[in-house]
Amino acid sequence: MVLTMIIAPDDAGRRLDRLLRKALPELPLSAVHRLLRKKQIRVDGMPGEASVRPGAGSIITIPKEAAPVSPTSPRGYEPRGPVPILWEGTGVLAVNKPAGLAVHGPGSLEAMVRSYLAERLPPSLSFRPGPIHRLDTPTSGIILFSTTLKGAQYCSALIRERQVKKQYLALVDGNLSAPGRWEDLLIRDRNIRKTRVSEEPHEAAQDAETAVFPLASTAKCSLILAAISTGRTHQIRAQAAFHGHPLAGDRKYGGSFQPGGFLLHAYTLEFPVTQDTKEMGLPEILKAPLPDAFRLRIGALFGPASGFNAREGLWQEEKGAPWARDLCRVN
Repeated sequence: MVLTMIIAPDDAGRRLDRLLRKALPELPLSAVHRLLRKKQIRVDGMPGEASVRPGAGSIITIPKEAAPVSPTSPRGYEPRGPVPILWEGTGVLAVNKPAGLAVHGPGSLEAMVRSYLAERLPPSLSFRPGPIHRLDTPTSGIILFSTTLKGAQYCSALIRERQVKKQYLALVDGNLSAPGRWEDLLIRDRNIRKTRVSEEPHEAAQDAETAVFPLASTAKCSLILAAISTGRTHQIRAQAAFHGHPLAGDRKYGGSFQPGGFLLHAYTLEFPVTQDTKEMGLPEILKAPLPDAFRLRIGALFGPASGFNAREGLWQEEKGAPWARDLCRVN
């Protein structure tokens, strides 16, 4: 008996040894190369070489006794309820992540998305749908998932080249009454899982840029919209703390105590309008509705005088910060 696998479009063009390592995660790479040396792996009936790159539709066969495992998805990916989908296009899926839900691991958002897509996508030996960027577990809002290899590569390149504009809503300590721009160098301490601002040049430091627009303020706290052009780990949390306005409830970065922790929401993603983005079906802008807890907290703190409509989660044009509509796209 033989184990038969068919090369899907998202597998095409990959080296055979790497493709098999993905398709058979329980089989060590050394075992894959041993089978290749013994010519027990065949591509379209011919002995396969490690460096060959099979095309879509090619058939790979391995004696069952030589590789007593079956192609599988990562273990522990059980779904945990319906996926809060915002938009679905060609190769990309936008999801409104709930606060408190991890992106990776068993019972995660990734598990939910893979379960949702399981019967909607053609089988692939090496490609798995996954998040294109990241959000911390306590953070809510828009996160993109790839559903094809092309979608993963294209959107990753857009983000890497800083062509995707990201805007977050956050509740911070203190009265922040005027817009500003934070430009800092950030260093990530992996031992304590915390990011800090470096006030001097450092080889490990990365630039971070955040434009800040206050939407409503009291003497004790402010609701801000933070537009980031870089995507560093804990960027908004670290910069807000350094500039004297830590996220309310973010005890890790010196924020005040708040029941339920801090409120940080990935509110919008804005894509460039090009022929490629049109072909991918990407909209000009995606917006994630506020979670109920965030929406109700804002309404309780600032009330209708701020221009915020707690029921609809929108700012009224005639009230609130004058730059809210045009710069923040909240109307």
